[in-house]
Amino acid sequence: MQLDIRNYYEVLLMDILRDEGLMEELPEEFIADLCCVTLNQLPVRYIRHLVDTYFFEDFDELQKMRDEIYDALIKSRAFLKEKLQKELESKE
Repeated sequence: MQLDIRNYYEVLLMDILRDEGLMEELPEEFIADLCCVTLNQLPVRYIRHLVDTYFFEDFDELQKMRDEIYDALIKSRAFLKEKLQKELESKE
């Protein structure tokens, strides 16, 4: 049996990455790491149907969730940048 459930934060994160042009700008491996590090900082909100969230969603709640994602995304990018710099320095 396969259930059609998703983490709504994951859906919103992917939308933000596309809107910001990061999906085309950054390598796929980095995007995957960025998503994992970002999502690990956020709560989980499972949904079954995306259309249901649009119907029941409060604008303020959605904005709060998007703000949480942006904050986590900023921290994740800084963390991964620092990690990459350390790896490059250790190779020299």
